[in-house]
Amino acid sequence: MSAESDFIEMMRGYARDPAARGLFDDAAVVGIGGENLVLTHDMIVEGVHFLAADSPADIGWKLAAVNLSDLAAKGATPRGALLGYALAGAASQAAAFANGLAEALDRFACTLLGGDTVATPPGTPRSFGLTAIGMSDHAPSRAGALPGDTHWLGG
Repeated sequence: MSAESDFIEMMRGYARDPAARGLFDDAAVVGIGGENLVLTHDMIVEGVHFLAADSPADIGWKLAAVNLSDLAAKGATPRGALLGYALAGAASQAAAFANGLAEALDRFACTLLGGDTVATPPGTPRSFGLTAIGMSDHAPSRAGALPGDTHWLGG
């Protein structure tokens, strides 16, 4: 087991609300009336998910894409996103990142609702997080698959 898997297993004891789905899904699903509020959060880190030489616009696009694909897997229509941004590098890099992020969000009719920024010391690996929020009439779970069920992948 990886350190990430071990950590998630430990956190399952704290995720007591049924909306957390036991932390087995990539998204939480909160029932509100006849609809579901779908929430997902992914982080990407330099040296793990992207290279230092990668285009900041591509990194911004990727951050949106990994989150919006989680919403799509739950049949959710994007409603908004919250950005976590560690300020590192030149202002031109930040602008290019923002352009890539905005382009991906716009393509899927998702608006930036807010977030948080933090300044980091020079040389710190870049890291970004995004919480994507969507609505769905039916949000399928990863759990409960049966023999004969079909499995579809998008990407």
